[in-house]
Amino acid sequence: MANTPSAEKRIRRNARRAAINKARRSRIRTFVKKVEAAIESGVRAQALEAFAAAQPELMRGVSKGVLHRNTASRKISRLAKRIAALPEA
Repeated sequence: MANTPSAEKRIRRNARRAAINKARRSRIRTFVKKVEAAIESGVRAQALEAFAAAQPELMRGVSKGVLHRNTASRKISRLAKRIAALPEA
């Protein structure tokens, strides 16, 4: 239990930030799932479109401090590699 007003305020602030970060992480995961679903469907154009939407979301997560930049880069790289392996339509 917080003993000082500043500690109580910090608890409130941390809870607000945690909620915001959780929403951001969830949004990023949704975009990545859309790319993965498009890759599974095998439609290259659809996968590229979903990837183009997911890439800035991942990098925005980095700039907001939700993801480490290497984590985002790794995810982008792996998705790009899977898309590149799809047959041309």
